[in-house]
Amino acid sequence: MSTLRFKALETLAFKSYRNDNAVEIPSKLSELFCKNVFSEDTMREYLTKEAFTSIMDAIKKGSKMPRPIADQVAVAMKDWAMAKGVTHYTHWFQPLTGATAEKHDSFFTPIENGKAIERFSGNLLIQQEPDASSFPNGGIRNTFEARGYTAWDPTSPAFIMGTTLCIPSIFISYTGETLDYKAPLLRSLQSVDKAATDVMQYFDKNVTKVTPTLGWEQEYFLVDSALYQSRPDLVLTGKTLLGHSPAKGQQLDDHYFGSIPTRVMNFMKELEIECMKLGIPVTTRHNEVAPNQFEMAPMFEEANVAVDHNSLLMDVMARIAHKHHFHVLLHEKPFAGVNGSGKHNNWSLSTDTGENLLSPGKNPKKNLQFLTFFINTIKAVNEYADLLRAGIASANNDHRLGANEAPPAIISVFIGSQLYSVLSELEKVTEGKLSPDEKTDLKLNVVGKIPEILLDNTDRNRTSPFAFTGNKFEIRAVGSSANCAETMTIMNAIAAKQLRDFKAEVDALVETGLKKDEAIFNVLREYIKQSKNIMFEGDGYSEDWAIEAEKRGLSNLKTTPEALKREMDKKFTDLYEELEIFTHREIEARNEIKLEKYSTTIDIEARVLADIARNHIIPSALNYQNRLIENVKGLKEIFGETEFKELAKEQMHLIKNISGNVSAIKLGVEALLEARETAHAIENGQERATYFCEKVKTLFEVIRTPSDDLEMMVDDELWPLTKYRELLFTR
Repeated sequence: MSTLRFKALETLAFKSYRNDNAVEIPSKLSELFCKNVFSEDTMREYLTKEAFTSIMDAIKKGSKMPRPIADQVAVAMKDWAMAKGVTHYTHWFQPLTGATAEKHDSFFTPIENGKAIERFSGNLLIQQEPDASSFPNGGIRNTFEARGYTAWDPTSPAFIMGTTLCIPSIFISYTGETLDYKAPLLRSLQSVDKAATDVMQYFDKNVTKVTPTLGWEQEYFLVDSALYQSRPDLVLTGKTLLGHSPAKGQQLDDHYFGSIPTRVMNFMKELEIECMKLGIPVTTRHNEVAPNQFEMAPMFEEANVAVDHNSLLMDVMARIAHKHHFHVLLHEKPFAGVNGSGKHNNWSLSTDTGENLLSPGKNPKKNLQFLTFFINTIKAVNEYADLLRAGIASANNDHRLGANEAPPAIISVFIGSQLYSVLSELEKVTEGKLSPDEKTDLKLNVVGKIPEILLDNTDRNRTSPFAFTGNKFEIRAVGSSANCAETMTIMNAIAAKQLRDFKAEVDALVETGLKKDEAIFNVLREYIKQSKNIMFEGDGYSEDWAIEAEKRGLSNLKTTPEALKREMDKKFTDLYEELEIFTHREIEARNEIKLEKYSTTIDIEARVLADIARNHIIPSALNYQNRLIENVKGLKEIFGETEFKELAKEQMHLIKNISGNVSAIKLGVEALLEARETAHAIENGQERATYFCEKVKTLFEVIRTPSDDLEMMVDDELWPLTKYRELLFTR
């Protein structure tokens, strides 16, 4: 009973019943909101009127901030932060590692006569120079070329973490290429703002800005920290590479929306308090479907801020969990046999006049406006479905998408049967000028009834990767560990391109003499016809849908290498270049980074699996087998040759089965290591990733199956790995 597993369980037994991490929540969480954020209210308090006006113009209009004003803002930030006990500052950025990054510098500055002061200037606020050589760059930089720059993003407010002032920033190379998620997102926001604002001039000339909004839903698992440390695979890969399914999993659905365990509730309470202080407007918490799986979600925010908040949340979750003796698992599929974790991205468009463009209005004009943005979004997804699929591709997410868990790998759009009927009616619109009767019928019986239809259109299709849910589109296929920025960048880009094309087509029809509304109806009718293949109302998990989708010409890109190969299609690279979101060099670099990350992830998993199999599973199995052999020898000595054979029949059978499984594991490990070596010899990134996917990863199950069989044979006290029943049902 001296294995790491049992030591972890003993530790757990001691602390499970303690409540020394109980958290008291203030009567009003709103009093904590933005307490540690250099918010608009804080800026009003600390800045001069001139400086405040300048920074607000930079935030809302993208105006350039004069250097003297930047100095004023820097001093104000420093004074505010130091009043809260801050000693250091950092440019907080999101490199292509998938994590956040920060380099802390002190306000402390030595001056003459052996004295020192705290100093922070506009130069330091606007730009820093972290070492860029070790961050993923896809061949843009040589390893010996270290210089990179972070630049302040004033549209996302600075915040305090501990004793550090964090300044949200973009990250670029010395030669100007983007090396992060934020810079392309900001470019995509500008593109969709311009395109959507231009289209809005058809409906409301008072609109001068359109902003994408994002509401994310973060799913995650909580595992006791001692149990986590007892599993080398969890520590090194974020997932369990081995483990027999427990007798009870999620079959009874009793965990979903159930009572939240006390330890977990204490964690959630403290997490919510920290979120409030950081301006993250979390409002929802609950148990998810799988045991020890949970979810939290905030109010909708402007997409750039929402992305920053989700990245920040993932950092904060890990820190708070540690205080409560938990480890947060954000891997998309940490346990076999139970649901994995996603991060639904709810996307919409909002105007500076306070309208949600994916919400219908109270009159036909507003409903036509709704239909315009609604149908254009569907058309955009129809045109760029494979790009959207590539944007959510990762080694971790393949476990969900390729296996038809959560949404499938086939991108389709669900809008509900009633809205589908509305589009079918619009499809019948006569080409060219509408008669008075047709106009009346459209306004009263089709467009006018949309708000009534949406009142009852509340059901959801959990199998749809892209579903309309009343006033937004829910992108359900995003992985739980992903940075939301990539999906948001793609959504903004394809929407911007589609709205540009729409306006050009409508304007061309207006020039032929059609009325504006008639031109809009004519274009929307064609878009409905062109987008019918992407719309699907049924069960996305069914085999019939996969067959039907193939007939419709929809892609079923089950693996990351397949999806990333499609990402480089000229249609998609042209889109990014046309909108000036990426240069071609940046597109190639990012594709290379993703392929390399995929290969590296599978490679690490392969090495860990081989290590556990050889150094944990096989020795434990042989240990137990030796005990059985000694038992058989004892029976033979006591009962003699004849009687012993009958009495030891079960032991002999078990000994034989253990030998067979050990042999299968050994052969599987040898094949796996050989496949790894072959993969490493492949120079082309796409071919190497494909080989890892098709030849290396497929050997995992060859090792896992006999290992999991052994788990059910070997004496529980001898089994070295913490079992699923312990990981999933610890409270």
